[in-house]
Order: sequence, then structure tokens, then C-alpha cells
Amino acid sequence: MQELFGRIRSYNTWDGQLYKTGYQRSEYLDNIKKYIGNKLVKVLVGQRRVGKSYVMRQIINHLISEKGINPQNIFYINKEYIVFDEIKTSKDLEALFRYYMEHFHPTGKVYIFLDEVQNINNWETFVNSHSQDFTFEYEVFLTGSNSNLLSGELATMLSGRYVEFEIFPFSFFEYSGIKNLAINKENFLVYLQTGGLPEMFNFEQEELQRHYIESLRNTIVLRDIVGRNNIKDLSLLEDIFKFLSANIGNLTSFSSIINYFKSRQKKTNYETISSYVGFLKDTFIIHQAERYNLRGKQILGGECKYYLNDLAFKNYLLGYYPSDLGYNLENYIFMQLKRMGYKVSVGILNNLEIDFVAQKPEKTIYVQVCYILSEQKTIEREFGNLLLIKDNHQKIVVSLDDVKFSDYEGITHLRPWELH
Repeated sequence: MQELFGRIRSYNTWDGQLYKTGYQRSEYLDNIKKYIGNKLVKVLVGQRRVGKSYVMRQIINHLISEKGINPQNIFYINKEYIVFDEIKTSKDLEALFRYYMEHFHPTGKVYIFLDEVQNINNWETFVNSHSQDFTFEYEVFLTGSNSNLLSGELATMLSGRYVEFEIFPFSFFEYSGIKNLAINKENFLVYLQTGGLPEMFNFEQEELQRHYIESLRNTIVLRDIVGRNNIKDLSLLEDIFKFLSANIGNLTSFSSIINYFKSRQKKTNYETISSYVGFLKDTFIIHQAERYNLRGKQILGGECKYYLNDLAFKNYLLGYYPSDLGYNLENYIFMQLKRMGYKVSVGILNNLEIDFVAQKPEKTIYVQVCYILSEQKTIEREFGNLLLIKDNHQKIVVSLDDVKFSDYEGITHLRPWELH
């Protein structure tokens, strides 16, 4: 234990050094700071390589530099690093933590940070024990790359005593800040092609970017899905991901996916498709938008839409084509609404579709997305659908037009970079 403790020392702040944390993700930090100082477990979830670890280390730097917390009161491990490989179970983690406590004898609250915690067997026992310990003050922060992180036993144990934050790839505004670019249409179109995965900014050549996206896709599929689930047909899983990537923004059902593969002489069934799509959603690489009946105020079953967590998976693996611009724009707006904290559905009003119904407990907005408002019939369709909704919630049309139109009967026109 002493040897392991010595090896992980450089990964902690115990000697007073702060982390190099890259671009400050202020929106996440400002939100998380509101919850610091209580016994709620703070859980950061999201797809691999979107920057969860950086946000976690930015929180640690905040505690030390702005809150005056003693660096030796902070315990950090990251199960992505080989140095932490010996910590395989909650008992291993508890033994290391006990050694840390006996070594430093910290006074006051101890802050526990566990990065990619799902890679520790039975980690729930450790988290529940220390987050609820009344004999000593602990505050626990977790990150994980699976949406089921808080399902099952831990959710029952904590019974609402946690708060979850979903971390996304860099937004266009963060991308522009990193690259010191103007917020305009030209730079937005570049972002729409390259996406916002943080490590992509380290590669200038398209070939290197493509190799990185392929590697990340393979890691998510092979390690996060195949490694944790009973996958009997890897090629089918990969083909489903390609199908969903190529059909972002289109209404899709499991039956339509089955029929697609049937037409290509590949047999499958409803249960397999349902499971494999669910596994992809669990890793956050894709998101589902269900249909929402605006009259009945209820979710509809059957068809739904799927969107990518980052467009780089489509543009670099399947190709970037001008004809896809409208779908890519729709994907961006969906993800931007998610970043803004909305639950996003596809609105259904009679036989008409409202691209997005974005809901928070205190607010609802309706959003129509189109490439260009170039023709009168397009304007009538996009604005007209929204005018049929007879309530006072905000209504927005988003397009890539060079000029911004005036509000029309209470409906606001925005360019995509203005939705923030």
C-alpha cells in the first residue's frame, strides 16, 4: 500500500500544486458550485472524452485556490490511469483511502473525487458509506461514462441524495473561445463539421482527426458496450450505430431498423435491436428524442428521432456532404437545447411536427429548425406550425440565413449561434 500511495501522489494536490486544467468550462463550474458544501453526491456523467475529468480537476482547483481548502483534504483517483489499476474493488479503494486518512490525519471535511468510478467493482458500497457517514465530514464527487451509473442499488441507497450533471462536448461558444474566433456564420459552419470533442483541437490534419474519431468510436463500442454486456453480434452493433448516424433527425422505429437490415439479408429481431440501441444510448454517444403529443401532453410510443452527441462521428466516419447541412443543423440545435438544461422532445400537433419541444420545470420553448428561409412556402410552414400552438410559451425559428428577421406574431427568428 505504501508503494501505491507513493505512486499516486503525483496525481493528487497533496504537495500544494494545482492541476493544469485547460479551458475553463465556466457554465458547468458555476452550476456545480451552487451545490458544493453539502452531503449531496455530485455526479458528472457523459460520453468518453468530453472533458469530465477536466471539469472535476477544475472543481478541485476551485476548492484549493478560491475556497482555501487544504490540498491534503482532497483525495483523487482516476481509473483511466494505469497507476490506479490495482484498485479493482471497493475493498481496494477503502484500503487505499484508509491509508490516506492515517497518513495525513486531515482535519475538517475531506473531499473525495472518483473519476470513471464505474471501473471499480462494487463502488456503490464505498460511495454510500462515506457520503452518509455521520462520524466524519466527507463530500463525494464522481464521474462516469454510462447513463446507468446511478441506476439500481446506488439509487436506492442514496434515495435522492445526489445531483447529476451531464457534460457535453464543447459548444460553439466554447470552441470559439478556445480558438479565439468570432461568433459568426463562417466559423459556425466549420464547427458544424469538426464538432466539439476537446482532443480534436490537438489535430490539424483531417487524417489524424479521422483516426482519433475511429479510435474513440471503437473504445466506446468495444470497451464500454461489448466489455460490459452480452454482445453476440458485434458487426450488428456497429451497423446499428452507422444507421442511426446516417439517419439523424429522421423518425425511426425498431421495426424500420429491422426492415432495413432485412433488405440487406441481415437477420435480427426486436429484442436485439432494442438492447443494442439502449447500449449505445447508455454511453451517451447517441440521444433519443421521443414524440410528444401537444394536445394530450403525453409521450407517444413507436417512432422517435436520434441525434449524435457530437457530429464528428458522422462527418469523419460516414462523410460530410452539403446535402446533410440541414440535418447537421438540427442535430446541433438538439444538443444545444440539451446543454441549456432542457428535456427535448419532438412535438406532434394533429398531423404536423414541431421540431423540438424543450421543457424545464419552469419553462417551455418550441423550436423549428430549417436551413434557409428562402421561399415563402418555407416561411409559412416553419412559422405557421408554431402559430397553431395556442399557448403563451416562447416560440423560435432557427435558420442559417445571413440576415436576422424581425419577430412575427410573437415568434422569434434566431441564427443558430444566437441560441444560447
